[in-house]
Amino acid sequence: MRADDQQLYFIAIIPHRELRDEIRAVKERMRDQYGAGHALKSPAHITLQRPFKRLPSEERRMCDALAGFAVKEKPFTVELNGYGAFVPRVIFIKIVEPGPVKSLHGRLREVLLTDLGFGPDEIMNDLKPHITVATRDLVKTEFSDAWQEMKDEEFVSSFEVRSIYLLRHNGRSWDIHEEFPFGEI
Repeated sequence: MRADDQQLYFIAIIPHRELRDEIRAVKERMRDQYGAGHALKSPAHITLQRPFKRLPSEERRMCDALAGFAVKEKPFTVELNGYGAFVPRVIFIKIVEPGPVKSLHGRLREVLLTDLGFGPDEIMNDLKPHITVATRDLVKTEFSDAWQEMKDEEFVSSFEVRSIYLLRHNGRSWDIHEEFPFGEI
């Protein structure tokens, strides 16, 4: 298996279209005002599993395992309120109560380890649920200005989590590859 034959994937929660569009507008503002457009390369999301590489031939197995996992899950609500930061380069929308997302991640982690053969070093262990609006290309000097502007700014919303998603990198940005709906039980 050659590394260049592998595709890049990640697993996430993605809010409904209207909220994604609202968050995209914030990302576009970060690009236009502070030169930080990297976050625009993916839809608004909460990461459950950071990017990982797999052969395209493994996609069906991954999707089957994720579908089997998701169908056992129940919907829950994520509330968003305000902005936070990981100094010196990341600004994000805060999740009011991260517990349900962390619990979902813990259950997903077991599936990744047992059913999909992920190594412990591939798995995110210390999940800090958030929705990024500016990241790596936000230079330190611009971060300071952006954070001063946004730290007290209001962003209040919520959405129902009814599925998880597998995203695949197309060479330039991230595409939603497949949605895995919860069982609604």
